[in-house]
Amino acid sequence: MKLEFNYFIPTRILFGAGKLKELAKTPFLPGKKALIVISSGASMKRHGYLDRAISYLGERGTQSTVFDKILPNPVAEHVAEGATLAKQEGCDFVIGLGGGSSIDSAKSIAFMAKNPGEYWDYLRTGTGKKMRPSGEALPIVAIPTTAGTGTEANPWTVITKTETKEKIGWGADYTFPALSIVDPELMTSVPPLLTAYQGMDAFFHAVEAYLSIRNNPASDMYALDAIGLITEYLPIAVKDGGNIEARAALAWASTEAGFVQSLSTLISHHSLEHAISGHHPEIPHGAGLTATSVAYFSCLAERNVSRLSDIAGKMGENVNQLSGDKKPSAFITALKKLIKKIGLEKTDLASFGVKKEEAAVIAQNSMDTGGFLYLSNPVPLTKEDVVKIFESCF
Repeated sequence: MKLEFNYFIPTRILFGAGKLKELAKTPFLPGKKALIVISSGASMKRHGYLDRAISYLGERGTQSTVFDKILPNPVAEHVAEGATLAKQEGCDFVIGLGGGSSIDSAKSIAFMAKNPGEYWDYLRTGTGKKMRPSGEALPIVAIPTTAGTGTEANPWTVITKTETKEKIGWGADYTFPALSIVDPELMTSVPPLLTAYQGMDAFFHAVEAYLSIRNNPASDMYALDAIGLITEYLPIAVKDGGNIEARAALAWASTEAGFVQSLSTLISHHSLEHAISGHHPEIPHGAGLTATSVAYFSCLAERNVSRLSDIAGKMGENVNQLSGDKKPSAFITALKKLIKKIGLEKTDLASFGVKKEEAAVIAQNSMDTGGFLYLSNPVPLTKEDVVKIFESCF
Protein backbone atom coordinates (compact mmCIF):
# COMPACT_ATOMS: atom_id res chain seq x y z
CA MET A 1 0.00 0.00 0.00
CA LYS A 2 1.37 3.38 -1.02
CA LEU A 3 0.84 6.19 1.49
CA GLU A 4 1.51 9.76 0.44
CA PHE A 5 -0.26 12.89 1.68
CA ASN A 6 0.20 16.30 3.33
CA TYR A 7 -1.19 17.13 6.76
CA PHE A 8 -1.50 20.86 7.41
CA ILE A 9 -4.27 22.32 9.58
CA PRO A 10 -2.85 25.41 11.31
CA THR A 11 -6.11 26.56 12.95
CA ARG A 12 -6.31 26.86 16.74
CA ILE A 13 -9.74 25.57 17.81
CA LEU A 14 -11.50 26.39 21.07
CA PHE A 15 -14.32 23.82 21.27
CA GLY A 16 -17.12 23.43 23.79
CA ALA A 17 -20.33 24.83 25.23
CA GLY A 18 -19.86 28.38 26.50
CA LYS A 19 -16.59 28.97 24.62
CA LEU A 20 -17.79 32.20 22.98
CA LYS A 21 -16.98 34.10 26.16
CA GLU A 22 -13.31 33.28 25.64
CA LEU A 23 -13.30 36.05 23.05
CA ALA A 24 -12.83 38.33 26.06
CA LYS A 25 -9.65 36.69 27.28
CA THR A 26 -8.00 34.38 24.77
CA PRO A 27 -4.40 35.43 24.07
CA PHE A 28 -4.71 34.10 20.52
CA LEU A 29 -6.88 36.83 19.03
CA PRO A 30 -4.91 38.03 15.98
CA GLY A 31 -5.51 41.79 16.10
CA LYS A 32 -6.93 44.90 17.75
CA LYS A 33 -9.71 45.93 15.34
CA ALA A 34 -12.11 43.46 13.76
CA LEU A 35 -14.47 43.49 10.84
CA ILE A 36 -17.33 41.23 11.97
CA VAL A 37 -19.03 39.60 8.97
CA ILE A 38 -22.61 38.37 9.45
CA SER A 39 -25.54 37.50 7.21
CA SER A 40 -28.22 39.88 6.01
CA GLY A 41 -30.74 37.96 8.11
CA ALA A 42 -31.71 38.86 11.65
CA SER A 43 -30.63 35.77 13.58
CA MET A 44 -27.23 36.99 14.82
CA LYS A 45 -28.87 40.11 16.23
CA ARG A 46 -32.11 38.47 17.37
CA HIS A 47 -30.34 35.80 19.41
CA GLY A 48 -27.83 38.25 20.83
CA TYR A 49 -24.77 36.56 19.36
CA LEU A 50 -23.52 39.72 17.64
CA ASP A 51 -23.96 41.87 20.75
CA ARG A 52 -22.16 39.28 22.86
CA ALA A 53 -19.25 39.09 20.43
CA ILE A 54 -18.92 42.89 20.33
CA SER A 55 -19.14 43.06 24.13
CA TYR A 56 -16.47 40.38 24.68
CA LEU A 57 -14.18 42.12 22.22
CA GLY A 58 -14.79 45.43 23.99
CA GLU A 59 -13.81 43.93 27.35
CA ARG A 60 -10.30 43.45 26.00
CA GLY A 61 -10.17 46.81 24.24
CA THR A 62 -10.67 45.41 20.75
CA GLN A 63 -12.74 47.57 18.42
CA SER A 64 -15.14 46.21 15.83
CA THR A 65 -17.06 47.19 12.71
CA VAL A 66 -19.98 45.12 11.39
CA PHE A 67 -20.63 44.11 7.77
CA ASP A 68 -24.11 42.56 7.59
CA LYS A 69 -25.01 41.94 3.94
CA ILE A 70 -24.04 38.29 3.37
CA LEU A 71 -26.57 36.15 1.46
CA PRO A 72 -27.21 32.41 2.02
CA ASN A 73 -25.28 31.81 -1.21
CA PRO A 74 -22.70 34.62 -0.88
CA VAL A 75 -21.74 36.71 -3.89
CA ALA A 76 -18.59 38.40 -5.14
CA GLU A 77 -20.15 41.87 -4.96
CA HIS A 78 -20.38 41.62 -1.18
CA VAL A 79 -16.84 40.32 -0.94
CA ALA A 80 -15.66 43.48 -2.68
CA GLU A 81 -17.82 45.71 -0.50
CA GLY A 82 -16.67 44.02 2.70
CA ALA A 83 -13.01 44.27 1.72
CA THR A 84 -13.39 47.97 0.97
CA LEU A 85 -14.98 48.51 4.39
CA ALA A 86 -12.20 46.58 6.13
CA LYS A 87 -9.58 48.79 4.50
CA GLN A 88 -11.47 52.02 5.14
CA GLU A 89 -11.94 51.18 8.82
CA GLY A 90 -8.36 50.02 9.32
CA CYS A 91 -9.39 46.53 10.46
CA ASP A 92 -6.47 44.22 11.09
CA PHE A 93 -8.44 40.95 11.23
CA VAL A 94 -11.82 39.58 10.14
CA ILE A 95 -14.36 37.59 12.15
CA GLY A 96 -16.91 35.39 10.42
CA LEU A 97 -19.88 34.97 12.79
CA GLY A 98 -22.73 32.71 11.70
CA GLY A 99 -23.12 29.91 9.19
CA GLY A 100 -20.80 28.84 6.45
CA SER A 101 -21.83 31.72 4.20
CA SER A 102 -20.65 34.33 6.71
CA ILE A 103 -17.40 32.53 7.47
CA ASP A 104 -16.64 31.81 3.81
CA SER A 105 -17.29 35.47 3.04
CA ALA A 106 -15.03 36.53 5.90
CA LYS A 107 -12.22 34.47 4.36
CA SER A 108 -12.71 36.01 0.92
CA ILE A 109 -13.02 39.52 2.37
CA ALA A 110 -9.82 39.01 4.38
CA PHE A 111 -8.09 37.94 1.19
CA MET A 112 -9.31 40.86 -0.90
CA ALA A 113 -8.42 43.34 1.84
CA LYS A 114 -4.78 42.47 1.06
CA ASN A 115 -4.94 42.06 -2.72
CA PRO A 116 -5.81 44.44 -5.59
CA GLY A 117 -8.35 43.99 -8.33
CA GLU A 118 -11.44 41.80 -8.25
CA TYR A 119 -12.00 38.50 -6.47
CA TRP A 120 -12.58 36.60 -9.72
CA ASP A 121 -9.13 37.67 -10.92
CA TYR A 122 -7.62 35.03 -8.64
CA LEU A 123 -9.89 32.03 -9.20
CA ARG A 124 -8.47 29.06 -11.07
CA THR A 125 -11.56 27.68 -12.82
CA GLY A 126 -14.53 28.93 -14.81
CA THR A 127 -14.01 32.53 -15.92
CA GLY A 128 -11.40 33.12 -13.22
CA LYS A 129 -8.28 34.90 -14.49
CA LYS A 130 -5.81 32.73 -12.52
CA MET A 131 -3.76 35.70 -11.32
CA ARG A 132 -1.21 35.19 -8.55
CA PRO A 133 -1.99 37.09 -5.35
CA SER A 134 0.35 39.98 -4.53
CA GLY A 135 -0.57 39.78 -0.85
CA GLU A 136 -1.91 37.14 1.48
CA ALA A 137 -4.91 37.77 3.76
CA LEU A 138 -5.84 39.46 6.99
CA PRO A 139 -6.02 36.96 9.88
CA ILE A 140 -9.38 35.22 10.13
CA VAL A 141 -11.43 34.17 13.17
CA ALA A 142 -14.33 31.75 12.60
CA ILE A 143 -17.26 31.52 15.01
CA PRO A 144 -19.78 29.06 13.53
CA THR A 145 -23.37 29.10 14.75
CA THR A 146 -24.34 26.11 12.60
CA ALA A 147 -23.00 22.57 12.21
CA GLY A 148 -22.61 21.98 8.52
CA THR A 149 -19.81 23.41 6.45
CA GLY A 150 -16.75 22.72 8.60
CA THR A 151 -15.28 25.93 7.20
CA GLU A 152 -13.84 26.67 10.63
CA ALA A 153 -11.31 23.87 10.05
CA ASN A 154 -10.30 24.32 6.42
CA PRO A 155 -9.17 27.05 4.00
CA TRP A 156 -12.08 26.79 1.55
CA THR A 157 -14.53 29.52 0.69
CA VAL A 158 -17.36 29.24 -1.84
CA ILE A 159 -18.56 32.40 -3.59
CA THR A 160 -20.92 33.00 -6.54
CA LYS A 161 -20.36 35.32 -9.50
CA THR A 162 -23.90 36.49 -10.11
CA GLU A 163 -23.70 37.43 -13.77
CA THR A 164 -22.23 34.10 -14.91
CA LYS A 165 -23.96 31.86 -12.33
CA GLU A 166 -20.58 30.42 -11.31
CA LYS A 167 -20.37 29.11 -7.74
CA ILE A 168 -16.73 28.22 -7.12
CA GLY A 169 -14.68 27.04 -4.17
CA TRP A 170 -11.21 28.44 -3.59
CA GLY A 171 -8.66 28.59 -0.78
CA ALA A 172 -5.00 28.87 0.15
CA ASP A 173 -2.84 28.28 3.22
CA TYR A 174 -3.51 31.83 4.42
CA THR A 175 -7.30 31.44 4.30
CA PHE A 176 -7.26 28.90 7.12
CA PRO A 177 -8.75 30.62 10.17
CA ALA A 178 -6.07 31.58 12.67
CA LEU A 179 -8.61 30.89 15.44
CA SER A 180 -11.97 29.12 15.50
CA ILE A 181 -14.39 29.17 18.41
CA VAL A 182 -16.88 26.30 18.14
CA ASP A 183 -19.59 26.74 20.77
CA PRO A 184 -22.52 24.28 20.46
CA GLU A 185 -24.68 26.57 22.61
CA LEU A 186 -24.84 28.95 19.63
CA MET A 187 -26.40 26.19 17.53
CA THR A 188 -29.44 25.43 19.72
CA SER A 189 -31.40 28.23 18.05
CA VAL A 190 -31.20 26.71 14.55
CA PRO A 191 -34.69 25.51 13.48
CA PRO A 192 -35.30 21.85 12.58
CA LEU A 193 -35.32 22.17 8.79
CA LEU A 194 -32.08 24.15 8.69
CA THR A 195 -30.53 21.75 11.22
CA ALA A 196 -31.32 18.90 8.83
CA TYR A 197 -29.95 20.71 5.77
CA GLN A 198 -26.74 21.72 7.56
CA GLY A 199 -26.19 18.27 9.02
CA MET A 200 -26.48 16.70 5.58
CA ASP A 201 -23.91 19.15 4.21
CA ALA A 202 -21.43 17.92 6.84
CA PHE A 203 -22.47 14.33 6.13
CA PHE A 204 -21.74 14.60 2.41
CA HIS A 205 -18.42 16.36 3.08
CA ALA A 206 -17.34 13.28 5.01
CA VAL A 207 -18.82 10.78 2.54
CA GLU A 208 -17.34 12.43 -0.53
CA ALA A 209 -13.87 12.83 0.95
CA TYR A 210 -13.90 9.18 2.05
CA LEU A 211 -14.72 8.15 -1.52
CA SER A 212 -12.21 10.53 -3.11
CA ILE A 213 -9.13 8.99 -4.68
CA ARG A 214 -7.17 11.48 -2.55
CA ASN A 215 -8.28 9.85 0.69
CA ASN A 216 -5.66 8.89 3.26
CA PRO A 217 -5.59 7.34 6.76
CA ALA A 218 -6.03 10.68 8.51
CA SER A 219 -8.97 11.82 6.38
CA ASP A 220 -10.57 8.36 6.61
CA MET A 221 -10.43 8.45 10.40
CA TYR A 222 -12.18 11.80 10.67
CA ALA A 223 -14.65 11.02 7.87
CA LEU A 224 -15.95 7.75 9.29
CA ASP A 225 -16.26 9.18 12.78
CA ALA A 226 -18.21 12.17 11.45
CA ILE A 227 -20.51 9.87 9.45
CA GLY A 228 -21.26 7.80 12.53
CA LEU A 229 -21.95 10.84 14.71
CA ILE A 230 -24.24 12.49 12.16
CA THR A 231 -26.19 9.28 11.58
CA GLU A 232 -26.79 8.96 15.32
CA TYR A 233 -27.26 12.54 16.45
CA LEU A 234 -28.76 14.48 13.53
CA PRO A 235 -32.24 12.92 13.99
CA ILE A 236 -32.05 13.79 17.70
CA ALA A 237 -31.10 17.43 17.07
CA VAL A 238 -33.82 17.81 14.42
CA LYS A 239 -36.39 16.57 16.93
CA ASP A 240 -35.00 18.45 19.95
CA GLY A 241 -32.85 21.43 19.01
CA GLY A 242 -32.06 22.18 22.64
CA ASN A 243 -30.35 18.83 23.22
CA ILE A 244 -26.84 20.09 23.92
CA GLU A 245 -25.31 16.61 23.71
CA ALA A 246 -26.62 16.18 20.18
CA ARG A 247 -25.60 19.72 19.23
CA ALA A 248 -22.07 19.17 20.54
CA ALA A 249 -21.78 15.86 18.68
CA LEU A 250 -22.90 17.50 15.43
CA ALA A 251 -20.61 20.47 15.97
CA TRP A 252 -17.67 18.13 16.36
CA ALA A 253 -18.76 16.04 13.36
CA SER A 254 -18.94 19.20 11.24
CA THR A 255 -15.48 20.28 12.40
CA GLU A 256 -14.15 16.79 11.68
CA ALA A 257 -15.65 17.01 8.20
CA GLY A 258 -13.80 20.31 7.86
CA PHE A 259 -10.54 18.56 8.72
CA VAL A 260 -11.40 15.98 6.07
CA GLN A 261 -11.69 18.71 3.43
CA SER A 262 -8.24 19.95 4.43
CA LEU A 263 -6.72 16.47 4.11
CA SER A 264 -8.63 14.94 1.20
CA THR A 265 -11.00 16.46 -1.36
CA LEU A 266 -14.68 16.33 -2.14
CA ILE A 267 -15.95 14.72 -5.33
CA SER A 268 -18.33 15.85 -8.05
CA HIS A 269 -21.53 15.56 -5.98
CA HIS A 270 -20.59 18.98 -4.63
CA SER A 271 -19.74 20.27 -8.10
CA LEU A 272 -23.23 19.32 -9.26
CA GLU A 273 -24.93 21.04 -6.32
CA HIS A 274 -22.83 24.19 -6.71
CA ALA A 275 -23.95 24.41 -10.33
CA ILE A 276 -27.59 23.95 -9.33
CA SER A 277 -27.53 26.62 -6.62
CA GLY A 278 -25.40 28.83 -8.84
CA HIS A 279 -28.37 28.92 -11.21
CA HIS A 280 -30.92 28.85 -8.36
CA PRO A 281 -29.40 30.70 -5.38
CA GLU A 282 -32.61 30.32 -3.38
CA ILE A 283 -31.79 26.62 -2.86
CA PRO A 284 -30.11 25.89 0.50
CA HIS A 285 -26.89 24.01 -0.12
CA GLY A 286 -27.87 21.08 2.09
CA ALA A 287 -31.23 20.80 0.34
CA GLY A 288 -29.57 20.62 -3.07
CA LEU A 289 -27.13 18.00 -1.87
CA THR A 290 -29.91 15.89 -0.35
CA ALA A 291 -32.18 16.18 -3.38
CA THR A 292 -29.43 14.90 -5.70
CA SER A 293 -27.83 12.38 -3.35
CA VAL A 294 -29.78 9.17 -3.99
CA ALA A 295 -29.43 9.49 -7.77
CA TYR A 296 -25.77 10.49 -7.57
CA PHE A 297 -24.61 7.78 -5.18
CA SER A 298 -26.79 5.14 -6.85
CA CYS A 299 -24.72 5.78 -9.97
CA LEU A 300 -21.56 5.09 -7.97
CA ALA A 301 -23.06 2.01 -6.32
CA GLU A 302 -24.03 0.60 -9.72
CA ARG A 303 -20.36 0.92 -10.67
CA ASN A 304 -19.40 -1.05 -7.58
CA VAL A 305 -17.51 1.66 -5.68
CA SER A 306 -16.45 -0.60 -2.83
CA ARG A 307 -15.85 2.09 -0.21
CA LEU A 308 -19.59 2.80 -0.09
CA SER A 309 -19.96 -0.43 1.89
CA ASP A 310 -17.58 0.87 4.58
CA ILE A 311 -19.82 3.91 5.00
CA ALA A 312 -22.95 1.77 5.10
CA GLY A 313 -21.42 -0.33 7.87
CA LYS A 314 -20.63 2.82 9.85
CA MET A 315 -24.27 3.84 9.45
CA GLY A 316 -25.48 0.56 10.95
CA GLU A 317 -26.12 -1.60 7.88
CA ASN A 318 -25.07 -5.27 8.15
CA VAL A 319 -23.05 -5.38 4.95
CA ASN A 320 -21.40 -8.70 5.84
CA GLN A 321 -24.62 -10.50 4.96
CA LEU A 322 -24.53 -9.19 1.40
CA SER A 323 -22.66 -10.55 -1.58
CA GLY A 324 -19.74 -8.46 -2.80
CA ASP A 325 -21.46 -6.71 -5.70
CA LYS A 326 -24.46 -5.79 -3.53
CA LYS A 327 -22.49 -4.27 -0.64
CA PRO A 328 -22.14 -0.76 -2.15
CA SER A 329 -25.92 -0.48 -2.55
CA ALA A 330 -26.28 -0.87 1.23
CA PHE A 331 -25.21 2.76 1.45
CA ILE A 332 -28.25 3.81 -0.59
CA THR A 333 -30.46 1.94 1.88
CA ALA A 334 -28.77 3.66 4.83
CA LEU A 335 -28.91 7.06 3.12
CA LYS A 336 -32.67 6.78 2.48
CA LYS A 337 -33.23 5.81 6.13
CA LEU A 338 -31.30 8.84 7.39
CA ILE A 339 -33.06 11.22 5.02
CA LYS A 340 -36.44 9.91 6.22
CA LYS A 341 -35.49 10.16 9.90
CA ILE A 342 -34.72 13.85 9.55
CA GLY A 343 -37.85 14.64 7.53
CA LEU A 344 -36.23 15.38 4.18
CA GLU A 345 -37.68 12.49 2.17
CA LYS A 346 -39.83 14.92 0.15
CA THR A 347 -36.96 17.30 -0.63
CA ASP A 348 -36.75 17.71 -4.40
CA LEU A 349 -35.39 20.14 -6.95
CA ALA A 350 -38.72 20.88 -8.61
CA SER A 351 -40.09 22.44 -5.43
CA PHE A 352 -37.35 25.08 -5.70
CA GLY A 353 -38.22 25.89 -9.31
CA VAL A 354 -35.51 23.77 -10.96
CA LYS A 355 -36.55 22.21 -14.26
CA LYS A 356 -35.51 18.91 -15.78
CA GLU A 357 -34.80 20.72 -19.05
CA GLU A 358 -31.84 22.49 -17.37
CA ALA A 359 -29.88 19.23 -17.16
CA ALA A 360 -27.34 19.86 -19.92
CA VAL A 361 -26.62 23.47 -18.91
CA ILE A 362 -26.17 22.59 -15.24
CA ALA A 363 -24.05 19.53 -16.03
CA GLN A 364 -21.73 21.65 -18.16
CA ASN A 365 -21.58 24.38 -15.49
CA SER A 366 -20.61 21.78 -12.87
CA MET A 367 -17.72 20.59 -15.03
CA ASP A 368 -16.55 24.07 -16.00
CA THR A 369 -16.54 25.41 -12.43
CA GLY A 370 -15.93 22.26 -10.41
CA GLY A 371 -14.00 20.08 -12.81
CA PHE A 372 -11.17 19.67 -10.30
CA LEU A 373 -13.51 17.65 -8.07
CA TYR A 374 -14.41 15.36 -10.99
CA LEU A 375 -10.71 14.45 -11.08
CA SER A 376 -11.06 13.06 -7.54
CA ASN A 377 -14.03 10.79 -8.33
CA PRO A 378 -13.58 7.09 -7.54
CA VAL A 379 -14.95 6.36 -11.03
CA PRO A 380 -15.02 8.70 -14.04
CA LEU A 381 -18.25 10.50 -14.87
CA THR A 382 -18.99 12.00 -18.27
CA LYS A 383 -21.31 14.90 -19.01
CA GLU A 384 -23.87 12.36 -20.20
CA ASP A 385 -23.63 10.58 -16.83
CA VAL A 386 -24.20 13.84 -14.97
CA VAL A 387 -27.18 14.71 -17.16
CA LYS A 388 -28.75 11.31 -16.37
CA ILE A 389 -28.09 11.79 -12.64
CA PHE A 390 -29.71 15.22 -12.73
CA GLU A 391 -32.73 14.00 -14.70
CA SER A 392 -33.19 11.13 -12.22
CA CYS A 393 -33.83 13.68 -9.48
CA PHE A 394 -37.26 14.55 -10.94
